[in-house]
Amino acid sequence: MPHRSAPPRSAPVSPPNRHHLALMIWLAVFPTLTILNLVLGPWLEPLPTVLRTLVLTTVAVPIVIYGLMPHLHRIRTRILTTR
Repeated sequence: MPHRSAPPRSAPVSPPNRHHLALMIWLAVFPTLTILNLVLGPWLEPLPTVLRTLVLTTVAVPIVIYGLMPHLHRIRTRILTTR
């Protein structure tokens, strides 16, 4: 039986430069904070600004880091490897 070789792999994509990373972070943070403000805004309104910000960032950061950024990295890789 002939030996089957693995399909050729493309070169790995380098980590995002600071401009790509800034864009990816903005694409994740802006809609997340907008949605959280719309959903939680009425409940958080009576709180002082610093406490309101603490609550929002405590919820937003895990959503962005663990939920959205991996998807954005995969999308970036797909875009760069299809060029």
